[in-house]
Amino acid sequence: MIRSELVQKIAEDNPHLFQRDVERIVNTIFDEIINAMSRGDRVELRGFGAFSVKKRDARTGRNPRTGEAVQVEEKHVPFFKTGKLLRDRLNGK
Repeated sequence: MIRSELVQKIAEDNPHLFQRDVERIVNTIFDEIINAMSRGDRVELRGFGAFSVKKRDARTGRNPRTGEAVQVEEKHVPFFKTGKLLRDRLNGK
């Protein structure tokens, strides 16, 4: 599902809301998650999962084409850990 499909589904399930308002709500939620993660905060949505940021240290990698050693800089990457309810639903429990 992509963002526009999510907006459409929420708008269909809530006919009292205008689609532009639903779009603004969805965008605000995603923006707040992004802002919190950029500050290094953890975002937890009970039953769904938790978003956090992990730090990857600098390392020496290899260019797969040439085999040459390449320095890979330190970086921060998003990490998602599923919640129990989501895990149970995916596993048919």
